[in-house]
Amino acid sequence: MNRLTRATATIRRLRQVGPRGLAQRVAARAYRATDARDLTFHLDVADVARAVPATLATPEPVPGNRPLTVGWVTSPPAAGSGGHTTLFRMVEGLEARGHRCVVLLYDRHGLDVAQRTAELRAGWPGVRAEVRDAREGFAGLDAVVASSWESAHVMLAYDDTPTHRLYFIQDYEPYFYPRGSEYELAAMTYRFPFRRIALGDMVAGCLRSELGQDSDLVPFGCDTATYRLPEPAVPRSGVVLYAKPDVGRRGYLLAVLALERFHREHPDQPIHVYGSRPTDLPFPVTYHGRLTPDGLNALYGTAVAGLAMSFTNISLVAEEMLAAGVVPVVNDSPLARADLPNPYVAWAEPTAEGIAARLSSAVTHADVAGQAEKAAASVTGRSWELTQRQVARIVEDEVRGRSQG
Repeated sequence: MNRLTRATATIRRLRQVGPRGLAQRVAARAYRATDARDLTFHLDVADVARAVPATLATPEPVPGNRPLTVGWVTSPPAAGSGGHTTLFRMVEGLEARGHRCVVLLYDRHGLDVAQRTAELRAGWPGVRAEVRDAREGFAGLDAVVASSWESAHVMLAYDDTPTHRLYFIQDYEPYFYPRGSEYELAAMTYRFPFRRIALGDMVAGCLRSELGQDSDLVPFGCDTATYRLPEPAVPRSGVVLYAKPDVGRRGYLLAVLALERFHREHPDQPIHVYGSRPTDLPFPVTYHGRLTPDGLNALYGTAVAGLAMSFTNISLVAEEMLAAGVVPVVNDSPLARADLPNPYVAWAEPTAEGIAARLSSAVTHADVAGQAEKAAASVTGRSWELTQRQVARIVEDEVRGRSQG
């Protein structure tokens, strides 16, 4: 192909797809040429376990009632991360019982501990834990807790001392990937000889049915101190979406298709979006960016319904919406239903039509205010205290021995 032919083809393509489409194609070529996909794999290949160890050395039980020092291995926290928020609630629960905690952060590209410490303090001010780089080792810890499949590999790579090892599992993470390498690397971690703590029935059930693994089951909680009805009540209208386009299990594409249909049927109903900034939506939205929990509760207090899509474990968003008087519309799935037995959830067939129909039913309800009050009342008194207490007792039991736990 000569230069003139190439130039003619480029002009024709530009007319067909527009500048944005052309830019996407150029970016896609650069992505493939530079193997940029490697950036989405969050482990250094040298840190990936090559086998499932049959056993790992553990120390003698810690005698007496002295405070424990417990390490929690995780990725650097990002503001608004539900997984980090739940994990740090467990850290706070241990600290409230007089134990010392250490957050061990892993980033294959390097870590500025001072910067990450400042971010943790700003985002989760209740956490007092010391922050370390996981690559610098695990010395001085009575127990170490993995918080994701990647962190489980990190524990094997960097902790070669006799240690009490546990695994706080918030979702069945192989489901995050197509069947392939990452799926199996995630699944193998549930066979590591760690004590498994499953958050909710969905996780415990998948560990049993998929891998035949037992676990200690702890319940989901809900932050009803932050998420609650507005005082005084305000007129509600419209719907709200937490946008996570890059997280497939949160159903962003289906949500957008449903909202497009919903907008055609209810053009007077506002659509609010928070989280990642959406692009090229075929309907108008009000974008709120990344909100603090208090800011999010204020937004929920103005809305009738919200999309809480989840194709693995249920999102924390669903119950938080209920607490604020918002009807959560959730794709109907046995996995999502396992930990959300609430009559005010609007379970929807996972199609654009099915989801839009549930949103429509919520905004056309004869008593929107009464519906909001009933939704909030259905989770009154819920908290994370029981979960914190049970996780703390499991850690103590593992370190001190069952006779003293």
